[in-house]
Amino acid sequence: MKRTRLFALIGIPLLAIGAYFLLKDPAKSGEVEDLIAEVKEAPLPVTIHAPGELLARRSEKIKGPDGLRTVGLYQVTIANLVPEGTVVQQGQFIASLDRTEMDGKIKESQTEIDKIVTQLDQAKIDTAIEMRSLRDQLVNIRFSMKEKELSLELSRYEPEAIKQQAKLDLERSQRELSQLENKLTLTKEKSIAQIEEINASYRQQEFKLNRLMELQSQMTVTAPKSGMVIYARDWNGKRGPGSQVSSWDPVIAELPDLSEMITKAYINEVDITKVIPGQKAKITVDAFPGKEFSGMVLTKANIGEQVRNFDTKVFEVIILLSSIDSLLRPAMTTGISILTDSIPTCLQVPLEAIQVDSVSFVYKKTKSGYVRQEVVTGSSNDISICIAAGLQKGEQLSLNAPETEAEIPFVYLDATEKVTAKAKMESELAERMKIQNELAKTVKADDAPQDQDSGGTIIIF
Repeated sequence: MKRTRLFALIGIPLLAIGAYFLLKDPAKSGEVEDLIAEVKEAPLPVTIHAPGELLARRSEKIKGPDGLRTVGLYQVTIANLVPEGTVVQQGQFIASLDRTEMDGKIKESQTEIDKIVTQLDQAKIDTAIEMRSLRDQLVNIRFSMKEKELSLELSRYEPEAIKQQAKLDLERSQRELSQLENKLTLTKEKSIAQIEEINASYRQQEFKLNRLMELQSQMTVTAPKSGMVIYARDWNGKRGPGSQVSSWDPVIAELPDLSEMITKAYINEVDITKVIPGQKAKITVDAFPGKEFSGMVLTKANIGEQVRNFDTKVFEVIILLSSIDSLLRPAMTTGISILTDSIPTCLQVPLEAIQVDSVSFVYKKTKSGYVRQEVVTGSSNDISICIAAGLQKGEQLSLNAPETEAEIPFVYLDATEKVTAKAKMESELAERMKIQNELAKTVKADDAPQDQDSGGTIIIF
């Protein structure tokens, strides 16, 4: 009997507790507890992140034939190219360009020269024949004049009409002689000019042929120094056999100096105003996870551009690596973190704690419950945001809205306090920016690369 009573006293409450958990409403069991964060005081680094690409700071461009446009060639195809990663010695073969069109133009030029030589020979023969004919006519006229002079002499005793006729015949022969001499002179000058014109065409074609032969000798590209060949990318991907080399940009290779490396990144138009030359940066290389390199912003573009894979206009930024590694290679993909601001110390909370309605506020925990506390926010990074007014160190906040959100009272800041906090925050920011701008004046960007990847190139290092 005592055992039955003991079972009733202990077992029934246990069964009741078990039934509670079994029959509890699943919806209520899924309630989310408040996520609590504490207001901390610490330094706040403000960074901008962007992808980038490694390049050599200085490089010597290796060009194909220079002056293709002068002979009517505007694009040349790469016929052969050493495999990427090939180690070559100075003077060793790198690439050859397709000579088909060049050879065709050389044949055309040679044919044109042969045609001009034929024209020159024909002009000389025609001139000789015409001049001989004129000279023969002069001889005949002079012989005829002697006959006319003799007739005039014999008509001395003839009637006046006969003497007059003989005199007119002589004068006519004299005029014909004068006209023929003038014609001979003009014909000679005309022949000289014609032959000179043909000779000028010959010299022009000869110069063109020599230029074509000179360019043809440059269709084979060799390495100016020893190194390893690495293909660069253009808009269509990596260059290789079949790629086109433009006459406007005949660069087909580069010889970079790997003692100094830079990385090129594109910053969106919202963040570019925060970037200033001289700012520190951290660079990671996708090919070597875990390795980090320090750097400094060298230059930033003044004009935005539309770049593939970006939805908005972006600005080019060049970061100089402070140290290098023998494993680094041009065209490697990098991750850039630029330190645009560094706040020595400030009250800060997680970004998720900030709520925005008509004003910024947080859910602050007090002894009597939560309140919606208005705050003045400042600079932020990917994780935290500075609080200029409205909170104290050590206070606790809820990152998610409490269940009784609608009933939570709102605590507004005094207008004077808000103005003072904002003014102080802006003054401190201006002071930090002043220091950065002074530092930017000391940065020399004379050796910044000039569009190293335009048109696509092969890189040798």
